[in-house]
Amino acid sequence: MSKVRTRYAPSPTGKMHVGNLRSALYEFLIAKHAGGDFMLRIEDTDQERFVEGATDIIYRTLESAGLKHDEGPDKDGGFGPYIQSERMKSGIYMEYARKLVERGEAYYCFCDKERLDSLKTEIVEGKEIMMYDKHCLSLSKEEVEANLASGKPFVIRQNIPNEGTTTFHDELYGDISVENAELDDMVLIKSDGYPTYNFANVVDDHTMNITHVVRGNEYLSSAPKYQRLYDAFGWESPVYIHLPLITDENHKKLSKRSGHASFEDLIVQGFLTDAVVNYIALLGWSPEDNREIFTLDELIEEFDYHRISKSPAVFDIVKLKWMNGEYLKAMDFDRFYEMAEPYLRESLTKDFDLKKIAAMVKTRIEIFPDIADHVDFFEAVPEYDVSMYAHKKMKTTPETSLEVLRELLPILEAQEDYSNDALYETLCRYVADKGCKNGYVMWPIRTAVSGKQMTPGGATEIMEVLGKEESLIRIRAAIAKLEADKGSAL
Repeated sequence: MSKVRTRYAPSPTGKMHVGNLRSALYEFLIAKHAGGDFMLRIEDTDQERFVEGATDIIYRTLESAGLKHDEGPDKDGGFGPYIQSERMKSGIYMEYARKLVERGEAYYCFCDKERLDSLKTEIVEGKEIMMYDKHCLSLSKEEVEANLASGKPFVIRQNIPNEGTTTFHDELYGDISVENAELDDMVLIKSDGYPTYNFANVVDDHTMNITHVVRGNEYLSSAPKYQRLYDAFGWESPVYIHLPLITDENHKKLSKRSGHASFEDLIVQGFLTDAVVNYIALLGWSPEDNREIFTLDELIEEFDYHRISKSPAVFDIVKLKWMNGEYLKAMDFDRFYEMAEPYLRESLTKDFDLKKIAAMVKTRIEIFPDIADHVDFFEAVPEYDVSMYAHKKMKTTPETSLEVLRELLPILEAQEDYSNDALYETLCRYVADKGCKNGYVMWPIRTAVSGKQMTPGGATEIMEVLGKEESLIRIRAAIAKLEADKGSAL
């Protein structure tokens, strides 16, 4: 067998979305799993949709995701140029289109817009499609030459027979046959001389020795036309792998408006690149053992494209957040702090030990923006109801909590060492003397110093960060709050 060669061939039309990144990732994994080559090719022949800076986004995203290409515009492996507009300058697409004309597999079409608009349309997959009537196929050689000599505008169309069927094989869907009568004579070369996406794609894949073509299953309907081009040239077809659709949680096609369709958007939202790549790998593929956490090297080792599903994959932002949280938990603390520090500084204006706070939130957050909700109480105790002191499991009530806080206040006022260990030891001595459970004491203290039911750290960890003065201010305020509530109840 020839060496496996795959290509990611994006059009520079904007941000790189989840579906684009999955295609690139699967193409990369298929090549690397087989010890093959992964190529980057920029398909920029659709000038109307070209977006300035989009090519840079493609490079930046692939590099960030670790999808290192072996060949591309910046790495000539002998098959360049790797940008379609540059390839076009050599005349390659027109040359191959004329070969098809000579073989009777394509023909010049000189129909103007007015005539084309008058042709009948058909509904194909919910879209209105104009079916060309082969009018120009009947032109004599002399008529064609005369039109060309006079400079009459033309396109070159694929000549698809009206009878018979076209069959192609997909690795996931098997053999698929389509009636030729359902296929339109698609344009290969446009009136501006540029090749259409479909035609350039086939020519480039063949001339660059691409062995596996991986793309979304929305291209299944175009595959027969691709196959007819391969057959018309007498070329061996590549291995086709059409990937399942990616939908949102409501089983609708993922869209830009969803806010998490773009890779860059996800990174801005605080997701880690490694977690995003890991999650996207599982959107349509699963390993034999159903494990979920993979490094890129482990994905290369495990990836078998035969295990790609035909069913639509659901992009579940909740699941992605969970996975991201797992990556944060496993992350080296110094790296975590480096990434978390900007979020901490944005949330906290007072002079706290941010590393201690980072250590508290590391296992509690799923994405970095979660930090704000976890640490806001360090700035100031939020308004809360005294009912928060009632905890069935801890056997506490507002009344018992008031008693504990009153008794602990002078002890904590006398305490000089406000390190976590020293404070914990002091509170444990009080617990032992009182003959109660730890929670009976820790719950009122934590509530008093935080004003929240859920905090990233325990009572003594929080007090260590707050320091003696601020901790005592908050405990005295809590006592006053409980006393006021008790008084109003009488």
